[in-house]
Amino acid sequence: MKEMRRPTPEELLSQLKSQPDKGEGTLKIFFGYAAGVGKTYAMLEAAHRAKKQGVDVVVGYVEPHTRPETMKLLADLEVLPTRSVEYKGMKLSEFDLDGALARRPQLILVDELAHTNAAGSRHVKRYQDIKELLRYGIDVYTTVNVQHIESLNDIVASITGVTVAERVPDDVFDRAELIEVIDIEPDDLIERIESGKVYKNERAKKALGSFFTKKNLGALREIALRRTADKQNRAALAEGGAVNAGEHVITCISAAPSNAKVIRTAARLAEAFHSRFTALYVETGGGRHGGGDNGRCLQMNIKLAEDLGAQIVTAYGDDISEQIAQYAKQSGATKVVLGRTNHKNGLFGRKKSLIDRLTETAPELDVYIIPDRQPPYRAKKRYGAVGVNLSWRDTARAALIFAAATLLSLAFFRAGFQNINTISFYMLAVLFTSIWTHGHIYGVALSFASVAAFNFLFIEPLYSFTMYDPAYPAILAVMLCASLLTSSLTSRIKRQAELASGNAYMTEVLLETSQLLNKSEGFAATAEVTERQLRKLLDRPVFIYGETPQGTLALISPAELPDTEKIYQSEEEMGVAEWVRTNNHRAGATTDTLPGAKCLYMAVRGDGGGSVLAVAAVAARSLPPLSALEKNLIRAMLDECGVALEKAMLYDRWVSKKA
Repeated sequence: MKEMRRPTPEELLSQLKSQPDKGEGTLKIFFGYAAGVGKTYAMLEAAHRAKKQGVDVVVGYVEPHTRPETMKLLADLEVLPTRSVEYKGMKLSEFDLDGALARRPQLILVDELAHTNAAGSRHVKRYQDIKELLRYGIDVYTTVNVQHIESLNDIVASITGVTVAERVPDDVFDRAELIEVIDIEPDDLIERIESGKVYKNERAKKALGSFFTKKNLGALREIALRRTADKQNRAALAEGGAVNAGEHVITCISAAPSNAKVIRTAARLAEAFHSRFTALYVETGGGRHGGGDNGRCLQMNIKLAEDLGAQIVTAYGDDISEQIAQYAKQSGATKVVLGRTNHKNGLFGRKKSLIDRLTETAPELDVYIIPDRQPPYRAKKRYGAVGVNLSWRDTARAALIFAAATLLSLAFFRAGFQNINTISFYMLAVLFTSIWTHGHIYGVALSFASVAAFNFLFIEPLYSFTMYDPAYPAILAVMLCASLLTSSLTSRIKRQAELASGNAYMTEVLLETSQLLNKSEGFAATAEVTERQLRKLLDRPVFIYGETPQGTLALISPAELPDTEKIYQSEEEMGVAEWVRTNNHRAGATTDTLPGAKCLYMAVRGDGGGSVLAVAAVAARSLPPLSALEKNLIRAMLDECGVALEKAMLYDRWVSKKA
């Protein structure tokens, strides 16, 4: 095995640019239903056949086996050195993506498609390494088992009792031009395990007693064959242009632990009907799940839906069933997939479930209910974020309103007015407090304080919480309920008004962006407009990079950056932007490619969606996560910017020729 020097990023980029581009590479997957069926062996045999035909074949990475038959096939093939990575005191051997790109063979073998790379790698997952190889025109052979396919994860787990952590999005499997199913009889596989050809000693006995039962293997084999047949069927329909335009499947995204199963089921249903697939997130007045366990679960479920090909849509409102029904009517959805409602009962008994309300609101929808075995779920209260949002200013406002209501009530009481006027003043105090403070905690607190003050100051005997008249407890209870109801309704109306105002602001920014882009002249002016409008929309640093005459990337905006934004202009950050320009794929923070970056980097493409005209960087590290709506708006603005940049480039050429 010859020694190879690891190239620098500059050498690698220069070498890749100097070589001719043959287009996308071809992906072939050796597909099995369990470990030990012979995927790696079949892949190596196919590599030898390709080598005999004159193909430049290189082994990028093959999982180290103790199986002599498999290792023997590596003898006559060129094997690239692996990359050594330190992780928790251990040295791990990983596939060297940069070394493979520098070698640039016609065909490369990369075992274990679903593998998760060690921390610090360019990509989080190995299938992303393979995607990059394919973009550079390198053909790839790889292997994967059926339990690693994302949409089948729940089905396999229900059969085997094992939930696989390393999974591959369905679109990666479906994009493979060639699928070779490595199929042997379950009895033959069990015999191989018993003879020690797959696992050794105690591990073999443990495998045969749990995962590798004849019943499990038979079911997995059937799923693998059916999934391959479905893939071929979809490919044939796509070539014929057959799309079921009448069907549209939607599902809802939440932070519930069982939501991932619902999303996968909805994706399989959309695939079966060859229909559009939308994942709807309803943001209620309580605010978004920005952090904590709820926020992490929500972001994971949104990413899962994106990986399964769903369009992410955000709706706003407190009535989730009403929002689903409205969106279904507007988008022409025909089927909705929901999880079984297993929330805990309320204080006054069981309320109507989401499914019951939805079937009443939209009886024309086909509703699919996915059961789960998760314990009853209730979102954790976000006291510090939304429910209790204390500030000195709001506390002072509430105290002043309460004091004013008490003074007015005392004045009217001493003037001989009845207590009904006192109650009205305190009700107004609760109403104004709910309007002029943030969160509902002040309105609730003032409701209890008003009842206590009314009892102490205006009910005989005065200056005591004792009550002689038996009617007063009922009056106080009614007053408390009315105050709490007033506070709740006022807070809800206020939140809905804030949401409507936010939507109106976003719409205004989009319209303004469209007008400004139409008026802009020249590449730099167009890019600066886009950067300014994205900053205005997101309220965070945004940068647009364009290509210089020397062929490198540079920040387009000529303005001097403040010191707080210079951290986004490091050499490492520029390297991520350069990678996005070269690969025409997003990277950076919140993605699985170069996730250690401080910004999310996205390509700005022309009208045809091909070449990269510029790169947009949105600050994301140590900032609140971007919502699905914000990401959709960014894509929409960058698409519009790409069209405007193409026109601007034509304008610049015309000006240069005229000069």
